[in-house]
Amino acid sequence: MQRIEKIAAACGGAEDRKLLEAAARAALTGGTVVRNFYDQPHDIRLKGAIDLVTEADPAAEAAIIASLSEDTPGIALMAEESFQGEDPPAERTWVIDPLDGTTNFAHGVPIFAVSIALLVADRARVGVTYCPMQDELFCAVAGCGAWLNGSPIRVTDTDFLVQALVATGFPYDIHQHLEQIMAQMNNVLPKVRDIRRLGAAAVDLAYVACGRLDGFWELDLKPWDTAAGWLLVEEAGGRVTDFNGRAYSPFTKEILATNSRLHDLLRREL
Repeated sequence: MQRIEKIAAACGGAEDRKLLEAAARAALTGGTVVRNFYDQPHDIRLKGAIDLVTEADPAAEAAIIASLSEDTPGIALMAEESFQGEDPPAERTWVIDPLDGTTNFAHGVPIFAVSIALLVADRARVGVTYCPMQDELFCAVAGCGAWLNGSPIRVTDTDFLVQALVATGFPYDIHQHLEQIMAQMNNVLPKVRDIRRLGAAAVDLAYVACGRLDGFWELDLKPWDTAAGWLLVEEAGGRVTDFNGRAYSPFTKEILATNSRLHDLLRREL
């Protein structure tokens, strides 16, 4: 908990500190649930043709919701596993992904995360991403910066695509987007140092924020995939838009996140 207190001390007001502490505690709680399931046999079900859910997803979600409800009663909740297609929230809402990277988790690949963001009128105010297998806690508060385990983080200063390590992801309905995805890969791959496909957008965005990646793009994501990472990248000095450079919203179907310097260069290739 010391890392949470260190980050909270850097926040401006008491309300932001309270919200950050609540999100971080909930993320750590959910991450503990996920980690405890990791080495166990999994009950794997399908939500779509290749969209998996395991016993860890609803269990972690329940723990996160209980923690946030206790610490911040009265704030609405939008969580992946219990979402029923409601209209986007108008005011304060916790947006929760209890396990981003379920396919990795189910296959024993230790790259996945818990992602929690507080949206206030469609703007992210607090964002927390926790990678339980690495015990890495990424946090951001609007106007206060971004941190990894209590230390400030910044995006890279890479200027040229040929020097850039970027990442992307593929949607579950891949067949509907295959032509666009392959065209983007055909444009980007020859121009960058390399491309990664980590399988968890929340992790990709956290890695852009802390300088492990120079950029990330993907389409057909959900609000809980990107809300926390959006704030992490911007508070770390990066830029987040759609593929046309328009202002980003987690209810937008596409995302481009970069270190800012590469943004227009990468956007043109997409």
